Amino acid sequence: MAEGYALALQDGLVAALRADPGVSALVDKRVYDEPPKAVTRPFICLGGIEPRPLRTSGRRAADVVFSIEAHSRPQAAGRVEATRIAASIVAALDEQESAVAVAGYTLIRLQWMGQTVARDSDGESYSAIIAFEALIDG
Repeated sequence: MAEGYALALQDGLVAALRADPGVSALVDKRVYDEPPKAVTRPFICLGGIEPRPLRTSGRRAADVVFSIEAHSRPQAAGRVEATRIAASIVAALDEQESAVAVAGYTLIRLQWMGQTVARDSDGESYSAIIAFEALIDG
């Protein structure tokens, strides 16, 4: 039995981002659901995942809004690095449904919705938050 839309999508996103050469060139394999306490920057982690049920013609599906965070290192050109990582995430995922395996479901649509890049509370690092929407049939 499938784990549910959110967990299946989460697993597929982490695997797809780790496998993407453009993303790996910037963060290596540092793509996490939950980053370790002593994480090396730059890295990527998943943000919020919000599935919303859709029911049509007796079928079940979900519209899932989610975010991915890119965290830059303070000693680098932080905003530039965070923005480059965000661009690599968008290139890896936007309308790339076949790149993301969602076990037990079919990923119908995967679209980039927007992003923001801002200085972190430490005053040195930057983070990008990239928003997506996915339609998953299940």
